[in-house]
Amino acid sequence: MIYVIAVLGYLGILVFLALRRSRSVATQDDFMVAGRSVRWQILVGTLVCTWIGSGSLFGGAGRAFREGFSALWMSAGAWVGIAIVFFLAARVRRIAEYTVPDLLERRYHPAARLLGTAAIAIAYLTIAGYQFVGGGRLLAILFPGLDPTVGMAIVAALVTLFAVSAGMLSVVRLDVVNGIIIIASILIAAPLAFSAAGGTAGLTAVLPETHFTLTGRLGISAALGLFLPTMLLLLGESGMYQKFYAAESGAAARKAVLGMIVGVIVIEVLILATAVFAAAGYWDDPMFRDGAGFHTAATETVLLEFARHQLPTLAGCLLLAGAVAIIFSTATTFLLVPSTGLARDVYQRFLRPNADSGAVIRFQRLSMVGLAGAALVITTWFESILDMALYAYTMVGAAVTPALLAAFLWRRATPAGGVISIAAGIGATLVFAALNAAGIERVGFLPTDYDYVIYPGAAASITGLVIGSLLTAPPEPDRVAPFLPANRDA
Repeated sequence: MIYVIAVLGYLGILVFLALRRSRSVATQDDFMVAGRSVRWQILVGTLVCTWIGSGSLFGGAGRAFREGFSALWMSAGAWVGIAIVFFLAARVRRIAEYTVPDLLERRYHPAARLLGTAAIAIAYLTIAGYQFVGGGRLLAILFPGLDPTVGMAIVAALVTLFAVSAGMLSVVRLDVVNGIIIIASILIAAPLAFSAAGGTAGLTAVLPETHFTLTGRLGISAALGLFLPTMLLLLGESGMYQKFYAAESGAAARKAVLGMIVGVIVIEVLILATAVFAAAGYWDDPMFRDGAGFHTAATETVLLEFARHQLPTLAGCLLLAGAVAIIFSTATTFLLVPSTGLARDVYQRFLRPNADSGAVIRFQRLSMVGLAGAALVITTWFESILDMALYAYTMVGAAVTPALLAAFLWRRATPAGGVISIAAGIGATLVFAALNAAGIERVGFLPTDYDYVIYPGAAASITGLVIGSLLTAPPEPDRVAPFLPANRDA
């Protein structure tokens, strides 16, 4: 009963505080970018909480259970991506738009805005969807008789209420508390899990040797298949850019990125290490087994099962509360970003250009409800959270990131090249996902498994960008100047 009280109590506090914050929303800037007044210390917390989601808590932890420390390749992609973003953060904040598609149109063409909005919506609804899946699994562990699908719907409703209440204002402030809960819970859980496994001797006696090698059982191609989608997603991650727009200055955005990289490295290493340690105790448990192999969806709940049944009560409650923080923070952001895209990049840009802030906010709130329903539908298309994560990461990483980076780094990138790049990335990712769903395992030498979909997706996008740009006239200087100023320190 104590676990139920801890989780439901924390949920209640989050929703209550978000409803209180709703009274502070007066303008479109408040709802979409928190008034562009967020200090770097606050921004660190919300950036970390946005990135550490169910992809880490469930998908990454499940991969660590099955394959060991090679699962860190997925996290390492984010670390490299954040390091690169450090050099762009101030420039992004200076441009001071609302969304990534704003940037795409400003650098390329209105078609780039629409295609970018579509790619981000598909990816981010998939990400929001697997937060709901994770939340449903959490409730099913707390209430054994509850169908996880029902739990998923309950979590979706609560997240939508949270997001609708105050938008970005509710996210950035509460993420400081969420970040503290997440860090404290995993700092306590990791050493307890290591001790419960019998230390190094206990781990090596139970787990395969490949659990402790650099690339693991599956080798370097699978490792890069985890690394590249994560890195490319991070480089084009719209929620992060939207939070840069919320920063009080470009300097604040850069400081926040430094804090983000430290926080993400510490938390993700500890999450995956805890999953490996916990695996030693569950390695032969039939709950996680599927014949000679493992049941992927079951292994993705290893941290929750460990918190509920193996940790001391207080530590278990804290880790479950941390799971709530992870799920809610990430799900809210990944509903907020596509709804901002619809409100800003479709409704305000094309349907009602003269709409006032109140009308735009009302449209965005209504769209959040519809998008949450769409995210629930998307969850039925995948077998595991890890598959959903890799598909979503590739959709943004292949379709949006090459054109977005070229906007800041390559003067020769043209409107045609940008549009072709985004369209090719979307097309290749959708085609390989459809082939995978149809049971076709390979196309030539390329597997269609989600571990490898980044290869054709990124290749199509980069090829389209380069060829499309070189075959068309150079862009107008006024279009390039905000992104590549003559003063490189600007």
